[in-house]
Amino acid sequence: MAKATGATYDVPFKRRRKGLTNYRKRLALASAGVRMVVRKSLKHVRVQFAEFEEKGDSVLATATSEELGEYGWKMNKNTPTAYLTGLLAGLKAKKKGIGKAVLDVGLHTPSKGALVFAALKGALDAGVDIPHGENLFDEERLNGAHIAAYASQLKGKPEYEKKFSACLKAGVDPEKIPSLVEEAKKKIVSKGV
Repeated sequence: MAKATGATYDVPFKRRRKGLTNYRKRLALASAGVRMVVRKSLKHVRVQFAEFEEKGDSVLATATSEELGEYGWKMNKNTPTAYLTGLLAGLKAKKKGIGKAVLDVGLHTPSKGALVFAALKGALDAGVDIPHGENLFDEERLNGAHIAAYASQLKGKPEYEKKFSACLKAGVDPEKIPSLVEEAKKKIVSKGV
C-alpha cells in the first residue's frame, strides 16, 4: 500500500493515530476547569485533580491505591480500592480548596459499576461537587459485599485459593472485606489527610 502524499494530506497527531488521546474530548474537558482524572494500571488506581495550563496540566491533588496501606488497606485494585482512593483524593482536594470538578475517564468506555465510578463516589463522599448521572453506583460493590459473597460461595472449593490468592497473600480474609472497607474509610476520614 502506497503512502499518501501531497500538499493536502495532513498526518494526524501521533497520540491520535495510536488511539491515546481524543483531542476533541480533551479540549472540552480542559475548558471545563478542574478535572478529576481517574486512571487504572494493572496493579493500582490513581486519582488526580488537575487543571489545564498551556505548558501542561498542573496536578493540584493526587492519591494512589498504594497510599491506602497507611490506613490499613492491603489490596491494590478492586472496586472498594477505587472507592477509598477516590475518597482520599477528594479529601486532599477539599483541603486545597477544590470544591468543584468534572470527571475525566480518558479513553475508557464508561459503564455502570466501573472502577472509575467507584472513585467518583469516593470523591463525592469527600464533599467535592462533580456532575454525574444517577444509578452509577452500587453500594454492595463499593463496600466489597459482592467479593465477600463470592468468597463464601467458593470456600472449600479448589478454585478458592486461585481466585483469592492476592487477598490471602496479603493476609486478608476475603469474606471480611466489607468490614475492612468501613475501618479504612473511618481512618481516612478521621485522619483528615
